[in-house]
Amino acid sequence: MAQQIKTAVEEMLAPFLEREGFELVDIEYVKEGSNWFLRVFVDKEGGIDIDDCGRISEYLSERLDEKDPIPTAYFLEVSSPGAERPLKKPQDFVRAVGKNVFVTTYEPIEGAKEFEGKLLDYSEERLVVQAGKKTTEIPAGKVASARLAILF
Repeated sequence: MAQQIKTAVEEMLAPFLEREGFELVDIEYVKEGSNWFLRVFVDKEGGIDIDDCGRISEYLSERLDEKDPIPTAYFLEVSSPGAERPLKKPQDFVRAVGKNVFVTTYEPIEGAKEFEGKLLDYSEERLVVQAGKKTTEIPAGKVASARLAILF
């Protein structure tokens, strides 16, 4: 059900986002406590502001009211992906080369399932992450999640 909702929302938003120069980063449809949330994360070159979020929210809200793909009451949130944006698509990883990332894997690689460090290289087959002096090659198929990371 959640995947169908995400797909429907993406199809509703795609023409508007493309026309306006926005990038769809992620969509979440989650239950927190007794409430459902539809969260849409968007970005654009130079970043987005509150007015951008408002325009996207208004556009999407009208389409959701028309097509009504969500059977329960929910809260709609439109926002920037933030400083620790998720890395989902190949172009996200390409843009992240040279930046700090946090990667989790489905199974241990060299005894670990979490890797935090600089993304040195990316291809559709693998990621190369350097943490301190240690460099780890992670097969792309074993990546459970990845995001930009702010290291302190």
